[in-house]
Amino acid sequence: MENRKVKIRLKYRGVEAEIECEEDQLRKAVEEFLTAFQNVPISEREPVKPEGKEVREIPSTCRGVILSLWREGWFSVGRTLAETHEEMSKRGFHYDRTAVAHMLADLVRSGILYREGKKGKYRYYQKRPPVM
Repeated sequence: MENRKVKIRLKYRGVEAEIECEEDQLRKAVEEFLTAFQNVPISEREPVKPEGKEVREIPSTCRGVILSLWREGWFSVGRTLAETHEEMSKRGFHYDRTAVAHMLADLVRSGILYREGKKGKYRYYQKRPPVM
């Protein structure tokens, strides 16, 4: 049985390599690349960004998630607390409903959102557009 030549490109956290080897040597070559990567100082590594796509950080707080919705223009239409809480849950962020209510009120005080309606039935709107 004849071994075939294999040529692959590896990119890992800003370190890039092209490997050409026999098919049966591939595992060893990749392991050597990963071992060599561990020896590259962090200061020389570049963050890898998908080509042609904007990379956004994943929000880590209730405020961050709501601000992310605001940046997307989600509040350009009036939204209730229930709608906001549900949208956050759909996106995988499961905050307590009272925490979401407090954060919406805080963003109203900050001048990012405004609200209309009566207590318990507020609709939240985008007060100003996000700066891109």
